[in-house]
Amino acid sequence: MLTFTKIQTSHPLYSFAEGLLHQAFPVDERRDDDAQRYNTDNNPAFNYYLVTDEEEENRTAIGLITVWELSGFRYVEHLATSPTIRNKGYGKRIMEALLKEFPGIIILEVERPEDEMSTRRIAFYQRCGFTLCNQDYLQPPYRKGGKSLPLYLMYAGTDSIDEQYPEIRDEIYQKVYDVDITARKSDNT
Repeated sequence: MLTFTKIQTSHPLYSFAEGLLHQAFPVDERRDDDAQRYNTDNNPAFNYYLVTDEEEENRTAIGLITVWELSGFRYVEHLATSPTIRNKGYGKRIMEALLKEFPGIIILEVERPEDEMSTRRIAFYQRCGFTLCNQDYLQPPYRKGGKSLPLYLMYAGTDSIDEQYPEIRDEIYQKVYDVDITARKSDNT
């Protein structure tokens, strides 16, 4: 059985989770360590979970997942599994546990299907019950001077997010990426 344990930076396996985050995501796809640690310890909307497998010897840590509690939905920011257990079905098991643990609307970002790996990743999430939202989505940069990434959102727990898409996007921008939406909206008018 998989377990999600909410951790803070004082947890003995926080360094495992932080190292896995570094290994799984390039610097442009994650915030800097100080900001990540601050959110982990101080932001009530941000949850850093260590994923363990109760069936493995000594409750082996197998991955991490970060989840934001936002208005009417949860946003999965990062999901990574340890290289030692990849290709053993854990990704699917983690997604199944996620949907069971957190009923309701769940949103995540995916790369656009521009190569085999990104196409396979979208198909994986679809097999796990997520639907691709084809509306344009631009992930804001995590760092000053960083680049925005053209992505798509995927969702589970609802038939569609089309009508709520602008509100969902704006809340992710504000809460997760610290984008000033009022300035952004005035730039677009």
